Amino acid sequence: MLDNIVSNEIEKGKVLIVVEIIEYIPNAVVSRTILKKTTGNVTVTSFAVGEELAERISPHDIFVQIIDGAAEVVISEKKYQLNRGEGIVIPANAPYCFNANVQFKMITTVIKSAYDA
Repeated sequence: MLDNIVSNEIEKGKVLIVVEIIEYIPNAVVSRTILKKTTGNVTVTSFAVGEELAERISPHDIFVQIIDGAAEVVISEKKYQLNRGEGIVIPANAPYCFNANVQFKMITTVIKSAYDA
């Protein structure tokens, strides 16, 4: 799997079409940061067909919304099929991964808090 990460934040005060700020690249997962703060971040990511994000764990809740295509999301060994427009909250400390059986784009929002339970 090839990973391409564009870390420049999106220009503030500029109208954008989120699904168009990132392209599909064959054999790659590409991410672009919309906002990055010490308290959390918002990222848009594209997955080429056949790509995956290996299992990981976050100490914070993560909200994921599919904005193009469809994704297989596995959370604590339970599979979910998310289609365009659908979202899910991945609970803090739960193992999760993504599989691109078809290409897809998603927005992820992480809110960091000292009070996360």
